[in-house]
Amino acid sequence: MNTVDAKRVLETALICSHQPIQIRDLRVLFQDALGADTIRTLLEELQLDWAQRGVELVQVATGWRFQSRPEMREFLDRLNPEKPPKYSRAVMETLAIIAYRQPVTRGDMEDVRGVTINSLVLKQLEDRGWVEVIGHRETVGRPSLYATTRQFLDDLGLASLDQLPVFDSAQAQANAFARLGEDDPSLQLDMGLEPTESEAVALEASVASSEDAPIFELSSPRDPAPTGDAPNEH
Repeated sequence: MNTVDAKRVLETALICSHQPIQIRDLRVLFQDALGADTIRTLLEELQLDWAQRGVELVQVATGWRFQSRPEMREFLDRLNPEKPPKYSRAVMETLAIIAYRQPVTRGDMEDVRGVTINSLVLKQLEDRGWVEVIGHRETVGRPSLYATTRQFLDDLGLASLDQLPVFDSAQAQANAFARLGEDDPSLQLDMGLEPTESEAVALEASVASSEDAPIFELSSPRDPAPTGDAPNEH
C-alpha cells in the first residue's frame, strides 16, 4: 500500500470513530504491516493536510482524533444552542489543585484552599469523569488519593499533564484554567469567575476585581455539550 492510500485509510478510520484511537490500534488497519513510527509520520502529514480546514487532527491522552477548530465553535453552537454546564469557582479551584498537585487527599486540597471542601464538589468532578480515586495514603484514616483522568485530558484537548502551563504559586495554579482559556483558545475553555463565594480563595487581583464576571464554563473540544507534587499521568 502506498502512502496516499495509507493516509486515506487512517483518515477514514479516524473520521468515522466516535472515540480517539491509539496508534497501536491503528496498526490493525494494516495488519501490522506498518510500524508505529510510520503511522505517526502519516498522522503528522494528515495534520498538515487539514491545516487550513475547519476540522483538525489532534493527539489527546487516549489517542488521535478529528475535532472542530475553536474558531468554528461559534457557528456549531447555533446547531446546538444548549449551553454546557457551568461550574462554580470552588469546583474549578479544586480541579486545578488536583491537576497540579496530584495525587492529593481532600485534606491536602483544604490546606491549599484554606476552607472545607464540600463533598458535592468532589462528587461533581467524579461524575463528570475528570477525577478519580487512585488509592489511599498510608496514614491515619487512609484518606483517598485523588488524581485527574484521561477523560479530563481529552476534554481539554491535551495529550498529557506536561502540557499544562507551569505556575509558581498555589493562587496561580487555582486560576490555571482561566489562563489556559486566554493563552490557548484550542483548549476551548470559556473563562470567567462567578461572584466570590464565602469560601473562595483570593485569586489574582486583576481577576478578582472583575465586576460582572460570569461562571467558569468548560466543554470538550469535540462535543460542546457537558463539559507541589509532580503530576502523574493516567
